[in-house]
Order: sequence, then structure tokens, then C-alpha cells
Amino acid sequence: MSHNSFGHLFRVTTWGESHGPAIGCVVDGCPPRLALTEADIQPWLDRRRPGQSKFVTQRQEPDQVRILSGTFEGVTTGTPISLLIENQDQRSKDYGEIKDSFRPGHADLTYELKYGIRDHRGGGRSSARETAMRVAAGAVARKVLDGVTIRGALVAIGGDAVDRAKWDWEERDRNPFFCPDADAAARWEETLSAARKAGSSLGAVIEVVAEGVPPGLGAPIYGKLDADIAAALMGINAVKGVEIGAGFAAASFRGEENADEMRMGRHGEVLFGSNHAGGVLGGISTGQPIVARFAVKPTSSILTPRKGVDRFGQEVDVLTKGRHDPCVGIRAVPVGEAMLALVLADHLLRHRAQNPDAPGSARLPRN
Repeated sequence: MSHNSFGHLFRVTTWGESHGPAIGCVVDGCPPRLALTEADIQPWLDRRRPGQSKFVTQRQEPDQVRILSGTFEGVTTGTPISLLIENQDQRSKDYGEIKDSFRPGHADLTYELKYGIRDHRGGGRSSARETAMRVAAGAVARKVLDGVTIRGALVAIGGDAVDRAKWDWEERDRNPFFCPDADAAARWEETLSAARKAGSSLGAVIEVVAEGVPPGLGAPIYGKLDADIAAALMGINAVKGVEIGAGFAAASFRGEENADEMRMGRHGEVLFGSNHAGGVLGGISTGQPIVARFAVKPTSSILTPRKGVDRFGQEVDVLTKGRHDPCVGIRAVPVGEAMLALVLADHLLRHRAQNPDAPGSARLPRN
């Protein structure tokens, strides 16, 4: 299986399956002399870890990360950083009844058609379990992004969106949904509880924001920053749509509404009146916050029987047992943050390599 690596100068390769002995990744291209220990990575993994509330899968995985290489005396050496997480709570027997069936909404059929073989235990390589290593790698990327703050939030579940007038980043850490609106979180608790009891699931929308990003990241045409962000977020399991800045809403604006007007600041910096562009113009960062959203479909593993087929060409009713997220979008929040961090770290290093004398601020050069 190819295409298990992501990035150019800051490059991540992940490996492992949902019910295998372990999952891991190799981070290559990380600069040397950055402080890095397991304690720097673990808090980010803990935010994604399963089993923390009734609204996520009850699989109990401590997700304790080990650094196997690439550091010495608590700092990076510039060599490949190898990270490992052991799987400890696999229940492969839960999937025995569907080993020959293709679950609707899953990658079972496409894996079989492409490779002629698939790991039916929790989806194998196609499982969202793999995203734990993206979060671990994202923690390393954050070390490269000195001065950049990356935060994500769940902004809608099942079509019920937050009230942006009530947005509070601190509230995000006080509820099990990463929700910045306390009232919306209370509604979602009732809605998702009902869906879970009914054996169903709900979709979600996540917003990720990076502040402190310097201008100049990205390149025209085939190296656009927003294109790489979109690809990174689209590559997360169960994601079916991505937008940058105003996104699809921009199509309903008039030209004078959509254009982010500019003026000069007191210290020679360029200031913007709005951020419909999401911090990217012409594929290059403006210095404004990078804003992206992605839509996650409802979890396909549900207790309600659905029509499917098996590998023998028979039509069957498929009911997926096991432990699954009633809204997989919840735990996608730290994954989205990590993928944004990986893209920005890669582009920052690429920018420095091509343009080491860039000013690194939104000030215009003076003659």
C-alpha cells in the first residue's frame, strides 16, 4: 500500500492498523535543537483519546506515546523521529460476523476491489485509529511553529450550529464536544444521547483557526497554502467537505462584500477590515488568522440494519456491533488541529528554504 506519507520538508509517514499490536509514525525533516519529550506530545493525544465520555467510542486506549528515535537529552537531533503507541483494547471478535460483508458507508468494498484483501477488524488501515499518529506528529509540528496558536472547535452537530455571538474559546474545554457555545453544548447533549439510544449517529462541522501565522507561506499555482490545507483536512477519515474562510458562503456575496479591504497601520503594517479569504490570498498567507472548516459525515457503524452485499455476491442486512462514536466529528477536532499544524510547519520550512531573508511580518518593504 503506497501513499502513507504526508508533507515535503516536514514529512510524516504513519503505519499500523486498528486491531494490530501498535500504531506509529516517523516524522522526518524536523529541525534540530527543539525541546521535545513525550510529555510535550501526550496532552494532545489525551484530547483525542477514546472512552472519555458517553458521546465517543468506549474503546479504552491510554494512547501512551513513546519516542523511539530522533531526540537526545530532551531535544530533537534533526534525524527521523519515530513515535509508537501500543494498542491495548482490541476486540476483534466484534467484527467476526461481518468479515465477509461490506458495510454501507465504509471503505470495505473499495479496499476489496483495489487490493483483493482487507482487514475486517475495525476497518484495519482505514480506521480512524490511525489518526492518533497524526495528532502525535502534529504535536511535533507545533514545536516548529513558534508563536503560532492553533485551535479547533465543533461548530455544528446534526445541523444544529453554535451562536457565534456566544463564542468562548475557554468554554470549549468545559464540555465534551469542544464546543465554544455553552447553550449549543447543552442542546447537543440531548440530541446526541437520543441518537445514540436509537442506534444511530450524527454528522458535524469543525472549524480550525491558526493565529500568528506569518505572511508569505505557500506558493502560487501548484503549492497553494489553502489547497494543501484543504487536502490535509479532506484526508481525515469521514470528511466529506472543506472550506477556507467564507468558503461556499462567498458565492452568495457581492464583490464589494467579499473583498477584504486594506489600510495601513501606525507602524507600517497592512491591516484588513475583514477575513473572508481565511488568511490566504493567491495561495499565500496574508498574516491574518488561517480559518478552515470541514464537514464530517455521520458514523457509518450503527446498530440499525442497512442493506449491503457480501464477497460472494449476495445481498445481506448489515448490523455493525462493537464500540463506535455516535458522532465521530467530536474526536476529529484535535485531528483537524494536527493536520493544520503539519501543513503550516511544512510550508514554514519550505518558505525559509526558498526565501530565508523574508521579512516575516505584514510590513511592506520600504525603498
